[in-house]
Amino acid sequence: MKKKSQNQREIDEVRKNNFSTKRATVKNLEKILYKSFKVLDHGFVRVIDYMGDDSSVVQAARVSYGKGTKKLNQDKNLINYLISHRHSTPFEMNEIKFHVKLPIFVARQWIRHRTANVNEYSARYSILDREFYMPKQKDLSPQSKTNNQGRSGELSSDEKKKYSKILRENSEMGFENYSKLLNEDEGGQAIDENKNGLARELSRITLPLNTYTQWYWKIDLHNFMHFLSLRFDSHAQYEIRVYAEIMMEILKKWVPLTYDAFLQNRLNALTISSDGIDFIKSLIHGKSKSSAKISKRELETIKKIFNC
Repeated sequence: MKKKSQNQREIDEVRKNNFSTKRATVKNLEKILYKSFKVLDHGFVRVIDYMGDDSSVVQAARVSYGKGTKKLNQDKNLINYLISHRHSTPFEMNEIKFHVKLPIFVARQWIRHRTANVNEYSARYSILDREFYMPKQKDLSPQSKTNNQGRSGELSSDEKKKYSKILRENSEMGFENYSKLLNEDEGGQAIDENKNGLARELSRITLPLNTYTQWYWKIDLHNFMHFLSLRFDSHAQYEIRVYAEIMMEILKKWVPLTYDAFLQNRLNALTISSDGIDFIKSLIHGKSKSSAKISKRELETIKKIFNC
């Protein structure tokens, strides 16, 4: 607890700082710098630093220093055009850096986005806190029968209690063994003064995948939006989607014009195959058209959006 209090005091001190700068700043984002947004049971997201704003995207596209010479509506239209026509480089000029605390199994999904700079807390040099993720019973579901990488359906109350018990007992046992191997208690004191503990880099092997880790994660705006387009999606795993939900709100504060264009042209837009286009044409003209060439997921999406 002392460690957490000390960290919070340091963060509070940093948040008191004010700096004079000639670079672009965003008032709404400045307000939340270093502020922690709670995720899951022990996780969080906080913005550490950023570079650029909506005008920086426009400036990069026009390669000019003419900030303020164009009307807001012109900037909005240009950003909308850039996203709708998949022009990525102007958005790569903006960057944002996060401090994220997350379960290791979520981190292993997250790290698949190889377009960011990452520096993770090292269990070779430091001892991990006794914190592990425990899903709420309402979030426990069986394996999906139609999606190999997802879950759907319902478990009985007894099944949920049984599986929760197994998850908790396994996690607690993993940390108990971790302490025994290190020969240290949670306070860092030796359990047995007459014995040597195992090296930290080996002791960590016993820890479960729901152990919490932390990292600094820096990414440019273009790749950040790509991350959100996948992880904010309803098909994404719940435990990573809740992080994306908070980051979407941060994106909105940082670059509101880009955020609106992102919603309009990516999240709320539809990309379909040529077979899908032919199928829709047949619906418009009232012709009978086979859907055999269309994937099941694309057909379901078309029917859902067009209510057909």
